[in-house]
Amino acid sequence: MAQTKDISWDDSVLPFQLERSGVRGRVARTGPVLEHILSRHDYPVAVSAMVAELVTLVALIGPTIKLRWKLSLQVRGSGPIRTIATDYYAPETEGAPARIRAWASFDPERLSADQPAFDQIGQGYFAVLIDQGEGTTPYQGLTPLAGGSLAACAQAYFEQSEQLPTQFELTVGQSRLPGQPGEHWRAGGIMIQTLPAQPHVQTEGGAELETADILQGAESEDWTRATMLMATVEPMELVDPALPLPNLVFRLFHEEEPAAFDRQRLEFGCSCSADKVRGTLSIYSQKDIVHMTTAAGRVTADCQFCGAHYEFDPRSLGFEASVDEHGQPLPPKTGAGSAAETRAAG
Repeated sequence: MAQTKDISWDDSVLPFQLERSGVRGRVARTGPVLEHILSRHDYPVAVSAMVAELVTLVALIGPTIKLRWKLSLQVRGSGPIRTIATDYYAPETEGAPARIRAWASFDPERLSADQPAFDQIGQGYFAVLIDQGEGTTPYQGLTPLAGGSLAACAQAYFEQSEQLPTQFELTVGQSRLPGQPGEHWRAGGIMIQTLPAQPHVQTEGGAELETADILQGAESEDWTRATMLMATVEPMELVDPALPLPNLVFRLFHEEEPAAFDRQRLEFGCSCSADKVRGTLSIYSQKDIVHMTTAAGRVTADCQFCGAHYEFDPRSLGFEASVDEHGQPLPPKTGAGSAAETRAAG
């Protein structure tokens, strides 16, 4: 951390802990990654702002979870901004970057330039989904959309579902960068959270007491002090590429004895592939595949996250496929029902 001025802190998450308060935190800043995500789509400003806010939240929350595969944050509402989805993929190896992707769906005819972006999501829910990979059961938590921002929804989720007081400060927007034409999207955020307390302590007489009963007053004072200090952050500090993140943490919390740890790098990453599309379509019969086939005789699919375009020979799709992905005939099926399946495929 000694040479922080020589490090680019864009697309980074820095974990820290406040030793005096017993509070942990993350500060994140996204630039090129966010710009890459938004450049894949032609979103109006209101939609881009909501995508940027959710990307910042998933970047902050992802490293707080002992994650083996994927954290997803999703927003679904009844308003013009119908869906926003972000995925955070845990680093595959020690020191590797985490990967982020995002997309949104919206009704352009219903969007309003005079209404706050969050209000245009309407009534709906904020969802947290944790998928630890093959052989595990995904977790899902929901909280209603409320509080005037996605950050407020995330705070409500942690307080209601995890019983962990959590606070966020976020900044998103467009700015001009030295030496670069046009305006570029940037975002930054900071998150603090109380450390999970041990549920019980043992007294000298052998009785167990709730830790919260003993420490509630001190913890409340420490938490209030930490949130007040975090609230002094300036919006520009969160997105300023010239301000190292460790310097920002020290500026805000130097009275709380902050300890910063190794940063987590971020990059854009999408998990889509032709094989995954084939897998998704493997449940369909050849009759179903015919209905998906274009006039040009191809089945097409587009990734909502990265915009990748895939085209397939319809004969290679579904559980009645007659050729492989290279157009080579598949061996005839054997066993009961194979003749009927072969006739259906033809």
